[in-house]
Amino acid sequence: MAGPPPMKPGWQLVAAIYPFAAGAAAVNLFFLSLILSWVGAPVLTPGLSVLGGLVLGLPAAWAFARHVRRLMARAADAPEA
Repeated sequence: MAGPPPMKPGWQLVAAIYPFAAGAAAVNLFFLSLILSWVGAPVLTPGLSVLGGLVLGLPAAWAFARHVRRLMARAADAPEA
């Protein structure tokens, strides 16, 4: 089954989600560095984690905005109850 063609999420939706995605990515990156410190990797400083979150937040926000846009399209096509 091929499914519907991919939908572009729109920059307004990506911009609305980006701060949350960047924050979540920064926290997860910091905790990942703490876990990897058990095997000898260095622990990231909070500043480096925030910079990494800013970088990783954009693709995460774009992917989640695309998912939200797909859900919006499915809800628009749903029959009314």
